[in-house]
Order: sequence, then C-alpha cells, then structure tokens
Amino acid sequence: MQKLGEHALNIAAQLGADYADLRIIEQERQTIVTKGQVVSELDSGTSLGIGIRVLVKGGWGFASTQQLSRSAIEAAVKRAFTVAKASACCVNPAIGLAPEPVYDATWVSPHLVDPFSVSLEEKIGILLEAAKIMNAVKGVTLTTGFMSFIRDEKLFMSSSGSRIKQTFIRSGCGIEAYAANADDQQRRSYPKSNGQHELAGWELILRLDLKKEAQRVAEEAVALLSADICPRTAATVVLEPSQLGLQVHESMGHPAELDRALGQEINFAGASFLTPDKLNKLQYGAGIVNLVADATTPGAIGSFAFDDEGVQAQNVHLVKDGTFTGYLSSRDTASLIGLERSGGMMRAESCHFAPIIRMTNISLLPGDAGSLEDIIADTEDGIYMATNYSWSIDQLRYNFQFSTEIGWEIKNGKRKRMLKNCSYGGITPQFWNSCDAIGGRQDYMLSGEPNCGKGQPMQTMWTGHGAPPARFRNVNVGIAHKG
Repeated sequence: MQKLGEHALNIAAQLGADYADLRIIEQERQTIVTKGQVVSELDSGTSLGIGIRVLVKGGWGFASTQQLSRSAIEAAVKRAFTVAKASACCVNPAIGLAPEPVYDATWVSPHLVDPFSVSLEEKIGILLEAAKIMNAVKGVTLTTGFMSFIRDEKLFMSSSGSRIKQTFIRSGCGIEAYAANADDQQRRSYPKSNGQHELAGWELILRLDLKKEAQRVAEEAVALLSADICPRTAATVVLEPSQLGLQVHESMGHPAELDRALGQEINFAGASFLTPDKLNKLQYGAGIVNLVADATTPGAIGSFAFDDEGVQAQNVHLVKDGTFTGYLSSRDTASLIGLERSGGMMRAESCHFAPIIRMTNISLLPGDAGSLEDIIADTEDGIYMATNYSWSIDQLRYNFQFSTEIGWEIKNGKRKRMLKNCSYGGITPQFWNSCDAIGGRQDYMLSGEPNCGKGQPMQTMWTGHGAPPARFRNVNVGIAHKG
C-alpha cells in the first residue's frame, strides 16, 4: 500500500501541487441488531480505498477511489489537482498551513480481545438472553439490542514526509425496553441512549454486562407509565454523566469548532455564538467549569495518535476556570486567529471524504463535589435527570432544549418519586454559569457517540464525552409539555 501512496504523492508533485496528503483505509465492520427475540439486522463487510488532498496556490482539491491500481490512483490525483486549481481562483485569503513536524509512527488503539475473533453465536446469544429477560417483564411491549464492531487500518502519507500507520478497534452495544398503554409510551435504555461505544475490544461487551441490567431497564420502562409528569417550573437540576456528556457535545463541542466560528459551516450545520472576539474574554461558565478537547484519553472513542492531516493528538483547553479559551482547529484555520499550531481536530468519516474539523473527546473535568449521591444529599429540592431522550439547539448553539428518559424528585437531600417526560432548557452561557457543583472521579463516565453529523455532504463521526454528575441552579424544567 505504501508504494501506491508514494506513486500518488509523486504524481501530485509532478503536476505542481504545493502540498499533498493521502489516507489509505482498510475497514472491517460487523453490526448485529435484535428486535424482540429475533435478529432483525446482520451486516458485515470490508472496504478499501484511498482519499487524496492537494493544495495548489492556496486552494484545496480532493478526490477518492476504491480502485487501487496505479492508473486509477493517478486519475484521482489529477481530479483533486483540477479541483484545487479551480478553488484557488475563488479562495480569499489563500489557504496556508500551520507548521507541523514530520512523523514516522505506528499506533494501535488499546484493546484486550479482538471482537472479530468472537463467534457470531456468542454475540447473538448475549443479545437474545437480554431480550428474553426484558420481554418477561409484564407491560413491556418492545425490546431492542445491538452490537457493533469496526476495525480501521489507516495509512497516512504526506508530501512533507510523514508516514503514519494507525489501527482503530471500536466496539459498541446497548439495549432498550419500551412499555406502552392506551395513553402513553415510555423507553429505558442501557448503558445510555444510542448505547455505549469505545476504542476497545470484546472486553467492553463483557464489562457492560447487558443481561445483568436487562431486568432493571424493563421494570423502569413499565414504572414510567404510572409516574408523575415532570413539573413545569424553575428548579435545581442534577444531571447524570451521559446526559451531561450530550449537553457538552451540543453546547460546547459544536460551537467551539473553528470553522463554524469563522462562518465556513453556516450554510448547512450552522455557525457559533463563540466568535473569535470572545476568545479569552467570555465568561462561558462558572469558575468551577473546565472543558477540554482531549484526543489522548485512553479508550475514549474520539481518541487517536494523529488526526487525518497528520497532526499529533493533543489536549486543548476550551474553557478554563469558566473562561472560553480555545477552539477545535485545523492546519488551515489555526493561522486565521493567530494560533501557532493546529489543535489536531481534522477527521473524515472514510477515505471518500475530505477531513473537516471534528470533535475529539470534549469533556467536563471532574470537580470536588464527590459522588452523585453526595450531590443529591447536598441538594434540598430539585430534579435528578438521566439518559437523553431528545435534544434541540439553535444554529448558533445558543438556545437549547433537552429531554431525558427518566427523572426523580429530590427532597431534603433524598431521591423521592419517579418523574417522566423530564425536560429542561436554557441559554448556553447562562446555563453553564448556573453550575455550582461538579462531581469527582467516582461517577465519571466516558460516553461515546457514534453518529455526530456535520458537513456538506454529510459526514458522521465518532466523538467522546467525559463527564461527572453536576448540578445547575434555577433551570427551566418541564418545558416540553403544557402544565
């Protein structure tokens, strides 16, 4: 494969490209989905292809092909070069690349057991056993489950001399139970909505132990049918880690993407209220709030050794002690706001897409408020909300609304009656400035999101979000229903 890559870079140089890089990606994938106690989807396959970027007089061009012959690769390079020349005519200012050292490296994501070495029968067996347990609970009307496994072998090469080989093994799983009566339908998920996804092997499936949690998940779905509705009021809200991880994703991760902040994504995915004039000035949150983009987090789904333009993984502060201090950046956007180096956030869904700025692991750092139960015990009156059900946020990532699968009333520091149809909303800086307690490492969770969408054409991406439980004061709740 490296010889084909060298051939592509040589062609780009002969055509007159100022810079070129490429990614050759070989992927193996497997997805299993159950509905009730039958397998409703079974998908497996492999793919192999190359994506090539060239920079000509300040304009980017990109092309890809799954035909890895010398002639097909040469044709792809020529297409990318033609696009770059056309782009150069209308780019102002011309694109420049922040400096980055040359690397010769090999990296394999951490895992204990190759998931592709485990039999299909064992995988399906776990899902069907969990389904059997959930379906046995009276009142459950539907159950679902899934497992997914992906291996990516990625070779990055650049005209600057970098030669980087990376192997990614991603695993994920989850179960859901639905309950319904004549007036209502409720859902409970484990380990969170969309399941959990990590840079890990089969050991993730064993650790999450779907069968062990199946009974609780089903019973809570049924119990929600007769639960009281979340009141419509202003309240103290305690969020569990996976819900807070999605809050971080939508209200910090996306607005901190520098291409959004510069208006380069506004026609499709929206812009950002975190414009460059607010950098190092805006009080984004309370002084205890610290948010980072950390691509070096072991096992997190948004981790890597190098991004898709050969920049080494980093840990970048986005919010430090409540102040907005950083962006998700790339080599061609860093210099536009005076950064000396890219933050290493350029990634592509596959070889068929040009890399764009994407979230890595956008995480809220732990605080000193202890465990979830410590935070609840320290809360006189409030609502504890868990597991995302739906979300909505405006194009600037400013006004938002979230709902959760389940909640509990907090009275005098104790968890009381179960609540359904829980929802909350607000304005991003006001919400984060209302944070007055952040939990410690005890209940910290690294959530993995498998399908973050961005770009035109649309690309989906794996992003990670670490968060402990946290508390927010004077939040509007119950806003998704009349009351």
